[in-house]
Amino acid sequence: MRDYVLRRSLLALLQCLVVLVAVFTIGSLLPGDTADVLRGELGTPEQVSALRERLGLNEPAPTRFWHWLGKVCSGDLGTSLTTGLPVVDDLGRRIGVTLLLGVPALVLVMAVAPLLGTVSGLREGSRLDRALNAGAVVLHSVPEFVLGLLLVASLSLAAGLLPATAVGMDTAALLSQPAVLVLPVTVLSARHLCDLARQIRVGVAAQRHNAVATHLRLLGMRERTVVLRHVLPAALGPAAQQFARCVEGLLGGAVLVEAVFGFRGLGSGFVEAVQNRDLPQVQAYALLFTGTAVVVNLLGDLAAHRLAPRREVAA
Repeated sequence: MRDYVLRRSLLALLQCLVVLVAVFTIGSLLPGDTADVLRGELGTPEQVSALRERLGLNEPAPTRFWHWLGKVCSGDLGTSLTTGLPVVDDLGRRIGVTLLLGVPALVLVMAVAPLLGTVSGLREGSRLDRALNAGAVVLHSVPEFVLGLLLVASLSLAAGLLPATAVGMDTAALLSQPAVLVLPVTVLSARHLCDLARQIRVGVAAQRHNAVATHLRLLGMRERTVVLRHVLPAALGPAAQQFARCVEGLLGGAVLVEAVFGFRGLGSGFVEAVQNRDLPQVQAYALLFTGTAVVVNLLGDLAAHRLAPRREVAA
């Protein structure tokens, strides 16, 4: 187990480095840079050149990358090229908004998906199982931005039940009006809830008639005990990896959800950083997203490895 953890940890660090190099390279290849964006169409070539020199954009890309990476290793994420403020300040202002969306969505997925997956798996082939599977397929096939627009049109504009947007609202305002979070949290969690529920359903359906469960029933153990102590833990191994992908997907989905509902979180901040060609900000967002994805996938792999059924080898 210790060797497995060490190998996966080293691989996780390598993945982070590869993603950061790729993001920096792609950002450097985009047409224009921060100086062009700041000066716009009214800036003269001399002004743009002077601004590029002042921002250090004339240095070779590898030099700028290694300089940035060295600062990150010392805990400094750098300074925004567009605002002149520390990048960590921008992340601090936006991360609270994204957490207000991501945490409730994650709790909703964790609470509902195991219940639906277990019920469906225990009743494999029943009308309830077919209905839940059909609903999951339909809901999963609808893109997040389409689902968001449909909910806004029906529940906000037509019925007037829930707010349609969070434009101009900060973290404190969102906390004082939690109804604003209902629609975006629903949209953000819908697809991942379907994925995890279907994964658990497949695992439960496969494990409920295995040799161990059948033997325990023959010994007189109650069905509920068999399910809770043996069937469900065996089914949660692959589901742990799927859950890690759900957490990763919530970060990616936040970009679309924040755009649809007008939230100023990490997703919209990343889009703005790319539009402004602000590489320190882009790199900081990439580091945060990549680090989160790598950590949750590492934890998911470790959980799956720990929950995987073990078979004793006969001597």
